[in-house]
Amino acid sequence: QVQLVESGGGLVQAGGSLRLSCAASGGTFSRYTVGWFRQAPGKEREFVARIRWNGDSTYYIDSVKGRFTISRDNAKSTVYLQMNSLKPEDTAVYYCAAGRLWPANLRSEYDYWGQGTQVTVSS
Repeated sequence: QVQLVESGGGLVQAGGSLRLSCAASGGTFSRYTVGWFRQAPGKEREFVARIRWNGDSTYYIDSVKGRFTISRDNAKSTVYLQMNSLKPEDTAVYYCAAGRLWPANLRSEYDYWGQGTQVTVSS
């Protein structure tokens, strides 16, 4: 059983940056694909980015490509999401999730979820 805890959210002005962290405990975290999802008010939770278990492959949705970077430090059991050039439309609760599949863009393909961290981008 893997427990995930997100941190690093907050309020930032458009054009600013935040770095989200997803800290894991329990299980063998280094063997899991980790994904970031987000859910804006009144909208479905959407996939944002994912990273393979060893960090050698990543994938992003088009709207964040070139602005967001996902990385991981398996020695620290932590995955990061560096978010630059933030836009008001990035405002959402951000969730990290872990699963054994690759590729994996669907919520159903992830087995473990964190509680989420709020990101608010003001215009």
